[in-house]
Amino acid sequence: MIARPLDLASRLRPPPQGTGALFYVNVGLLGLFFSLFGSRFVLAPGLGVDFQLPQQPGAQAGAAQASNVISVLRSGQIFTDEGPADLGQLREWLKARAAREQHPSLLIRASSEVTLSELVEIEGAAHDAGFRVLLGAEDRRSLPAEAK
Repeated sequence: MIARPLDLASRLRPPPQGTGALFYVNVGLLGLFFSLFGSRFVLAPGLGVDFQLPQQPGAQAGAAQASNVISVLRSGQIFTDEGPADLGQLREWLKARAAREQHPSLLIRASSEVTLSELVEIEGAAHDAGFRVLLGAEDRRSLPAEAK
C-alpha cells in the first residue's frame, strides 16, 4: 500500500487489442513517399546502376594503369576516392595528388552521356595540375552479345 498510494494502475485504460488501421496507413504513406521522392543516393553517393562507359574499337589495346581515378556522371557529378566533388574541389584535389606523386596519371571514367565540354574542362584541369590523362572506354569486341 505504501508503494502505490494513489492506485493509478486501476484508473488506466486497457491497452488496445489490435494494431489499428492507422499503423497500416502510416506504413503505406511511408512506402509511397520513398517510392515517389526517394533517391538512389540517399545513404551514400556513388555510381548508379545505369553507368556505362563509351564504346570504342581497340580500347583495350591502349589501356594503361592510372595512379588516380575519377568518375563523372551525366548530371555533372564528379566522384573521387574521397567522395563527390565539384569542379573547384576537383582542381584542389588534383593539385594535392599531383604534389604527392612522381608521374601522376588520371583515369577519367566518364559516362557515355557526359558532354564534351565538361570532359574537356576536367581534362584541362588535370593537365594544369600536371597529370597525364587517360579516358576510360570499353572495347566493342569485349562486350557480351546481349549488350551490343
